[in-house]
Amino acid sequence: MSDRVFLDTNVLVYLFDADEPGKRAIAARLLEEHGDHAALSTQVLQEFYAAVTRKLGKPLTEAEAEAAVRHLAALDVVVVDTGIILAAVQLSRRHRVAFWDALIVETALSRGCTTLLSEDMQDGRRFDTLAIENPFRAA
Repeated sequence: MSDRVFLDTNVLVYLFDADEPGKRAIAARLLEEHGDHAALSTQVLQEFYAAVTRKLGKPLTEAEAEAAVRHLAALDVVVVDTGIILAAVQLSRRHRVAFWDALIVETALSRGCTTLLSEDMQDGRRFDTLAIENPFRAA
């Protein structure tokens, strides 16, 4: 069985960012390679929708963004529950990381992921069995 991979919001946003063709290609390759054993969370889906409709140079329409969310929802989506939130509060305090990053980390850990693909967190940092990897560091 392949190691489980958690996809952070920025990886998914780059799938639709026409201003970043290199990162867009990397994101597409990552989804192709890891789609069968990739996880994301309800938090990621929410952040994704907000980002692609407001933060891209050429934002998606609401209908396009909804279609993309529906497509991504076919992956393994972890519902952020109270237990994950409380664990994230503790991780945030213990490791002095932003709460939203801690929530991503705890969600990934809850699904047994060993790699968290993210451009926004410290490349190479580890949280228990989870390693942060920036797939765009060379882009």
